[in-house]
Amino acid sequence: MTAHSRRWLILVVLVAIAGCGATRARTRQAHTAASPPSVSGVRAQLRQVTFDPAPWRTDFARHSVPLTSILPGGPPPDGIPPIDHPRYVSIAAAARFLASSEPVIAVKLSGQARAYPLQILIWHEIVNDTLGGVPIAVTYCPLCNSAIVLDRRADGRTLTFGTTGNLRNSDLVMWDRQTQSWWQQFSGQAIVGTLTGTQLEAFDSQTLSFADFRTRYPQGDVLSRDTGFQRPYGQNPYEGYDAVPTARPFDYGGRLDPRLPPVERVESITLGPDTVVVPFSALAIHPVVPVTVSGVRAVVLFNPRVLSPLDALKIADSRQVGTAVAFGRGLGGRTLDFRASGSGLMTDAQTGSVWDITGRAIAGPLRRAQLRRLHDLNAFWFAVAAFLPHARLLTLAGTPRRAAT
Repeated sequence: MTAHSRRWLILVVLVAIAGCGATRARTRQAHTAASPPSVSGVRAQLRQVTFDPAPWRTDFARHSVPLTSILPGGPPPDGIPPIDHPRYVSIAAAARFLASSEPVIAVKLSGQARAYPLQILIWHEIVNDTLGGVPIAVTYCPLCNSAIVLDRRADGRTLTFGTTGNLRNSDLVMWDRQTQSWWQQFSGQAIVGTLTGTQLEAFDSQTLSFADFRTRYPQGDVLSRDTGFQRPYGQNPYEGYDAVPTARPFDYGGRLDPRLPPVERVESITLGPDTVVVPFSALAIHPVVPVTVSGVRAVVLFNPRVLSPLDALKIADSRQVGTAVAFGRGLGGRTLDFRASGSGLMTDAQTGSVWDITGRAIAGPLRRAQLRRLHDLNAFWFAVAAFLPHARLLTLAGTPRRAAT
């Protein structure tokens, strides 16, 4: 048994003892009107799948992806238990268990800001929460390194999400407890069940260092370790998962796009049908990169001082891998041009104002101005290439090309 297999087995044993929970969830609905397959056709597909449909009341006759593309990830339904009753602590209290460079998912809604540490999310993958009066699902798939915040309202009701224990393209497949429909974490879309085709709205979020969150949102709060579950928070059950960028992802059976190593981190920006991808390997050399997406002139800013949650056994001891965020360059009727001016900082050529990783001007004539966030995502290349196969990969002069093997 390989070291990775042993670690995965330990994770399964730890999370399988956990209980399940429940709370609430909103979205834009977009039901598909495809003709339902014949009963015999559904049965034929179910005979081919490797997950066990027996525990489910899911309507397997409705699905937008082949059922055979969904694979068991190891744990049973909610064996990786979501957090249904989250509690919070102050930033000062969180500093007792969070290192300054540790990654958190930062979300701000209706003036209320909250940080969700990945040292907690890595053990639960979903937090059913309410922020600024809005029901949200804060989700993190360690295997794809994708952190996405979704509106839990859909089809006129508020949903509560859990983990099915299954994967598709190595990505978390969620389920809602109201209809038992299955949802793809990466896309936020229902792929099996009565809500098939329903699209959850994604809210702006950022993966920041705890230090950057503390600086930007001093009045914010932080998800507490008091989750109702016993877990070794601060430890990484996927130790070394991202150590070899060319390694094949866990339980991934699809084609790997050879333009980049599968487990290389990338920043993807999507506007309408257009997606542009910038590798972290390029951003480490060029930390401020102008891009154009669907005709919108934008900028990607990179901060190298953020730890990987998937490297060392103790996350606080992990190597720095960085984070990236995309913003529109338009402000007050003009388009700004930027250059790097320190880790996670950039300066605009027009006014000399200095901007931080959250897109806020922290010094200069434009101090306190805020750039518009764009729909972006930090994730592993294999996942972006699988779910967004038409994405454009941006190559930069002087950046070494490392093909997948």
